[in-house]
Amino acid sequence: MIRLHHVPGARSFRILWLLEELGLDYEVQNWRLDDGSTRSAAFRALSPMGRIPVLEWDGLTISESGAILQTLLERHPDSGLAPAVTAPDRPRFLEWLHFAETQAPILEQLNIQHIFLRPVEARSPVLMKLLTKRLEVTMKVMETALENRKTLMESGFSGADVMLGFNIPAVFRFVRRDSYPRLSAYAEAMAARPAYIRAMARAGADTLYTRDFYETPNV
Repeated sequence: MIRLHHVPGARSFRILWLLEELGLDYEVQNWRLDDGSTRSAAFRALSPMGRIPVLEWDGLTISESGAILQTLLERHPDSGLAPAVTAPDRPRFLEWLHFAETQAPILEQLNIQHIFLRPVEARSPVLMKLLTKRLEVTMKVMETALENRKTLMESGFSGADVMLGFNIPAVFRFVRRDSYPRLSAYAEAMAARPAYIRAMARAGADTLYTRDFYETPNV
């Protein structure tokens, strides 16, 4: 039995998507971030930091999306979604895998500034502008990498695309697509994958974003 503890719109979607790519049977237990349930003793017993995702699998309880993804891929080496440990391109794969968590905290901070901080006067236009510039740096790295290929790895679609493919719809909430045609095409290609579509159908509605685009205030 595989059970994924999930919040719609959260990083747990990475694991939901990967489970679909792997063709595994699983169940989803949904939680909310706005009702205190992830701070409960029951949830903290699964995730001491009170963070999503958490995966329960054959007596193993594991959190952190990158660690879960890597564990699943190592348990399913025939999936073709990760190079073997001794493969020459394994370091590059791991680099992209962890690059996802270079980019994601910037998005998290932008979400806090644009959406969660109340009152509006508590927000920092200077910080919002700085965070947006930092996000653009990560996007330029990806745009360059996608110059001669459609996936992050030259060998084709991999778990690294699951990790980073989750981020990309959010980056375009804060940075306009015009300067990133390859990254925009990449986002569309990831969203068109059958496993992604199936995962979206099970994910539940994302209630975080209420606008298509969040403008950086002038400072």
